[in-house]
Amino acid sequence: MQAMGLKDVQLALERLELEIEIMAFDSSTATSQQAADSARCELGQIVKSLGFLIEKSKPVLVLAGGDQSVDDRKLASLFQVGRKKVRMMNPEQCLSILGYAPGGVPPLGHRQPDIPVILDDNLRRYDIVYAAGGAANAIFPIELAVLRAVTQAVFADIAKA
Repeated sequence: MQAMGLKDVQLALERLELEIEIMAFDSSTATSQQAADSARCELGQIVKSLGFLIEKSKPVLVLAGGDQSVDDRKLASLFQVGRKKVRMMNPEQCLSILGYAPGGVPPLGHRQPDIPVILDDNLRRYDIVYAAGGAANAIFPIELAVLRAVTQAVFADIAKA
C-alpha cells in the first residue's frame, strides 16, 4: 500500500480552509527532539500523532506533546476496556489505516476518515503547537484551539505521571 505524504496533508489543510504552509527541512523531524530543534520550539510543543487500536479493530489517534509518554492504562480506562485491549499500531497498520509511516503521521488528512482523536491535556500549556506534515522531514505550526476544532478532538489526561 502506497504511503500518503506531504501533498496530501497540505491538501487536507486547504480543504479545511486553513492558511498553513507545511515546513519541509533538509534534516529529519521524525523524532520529537528533531522536530523541536528544526522548529526552534519547546519539546512539549511538538505534537506526536500516535495510532492505537482498541480491541484490535477500533482505531484512535492520540495527540501528545513531545515531552510526554502515553499511559496505555489511562487510554484503556477512557475507552472502558482492559489495558491489554489497547495496542499501538504497527507500521503496517499506520500505513493502511492512517496512510502514513510512523514519524510522519499528521493529526489530520488520514486514509480512513472519522478516526476519533484524543488530545493530551498537557498540550493545553501552549497556544501554538507543531504537528507532523506527512513526511519524516515536515511539520506545520497550528493553534491548539484550531487543531482541536478541525480534528474534533477530545481533551483527556492520558500522559504517564
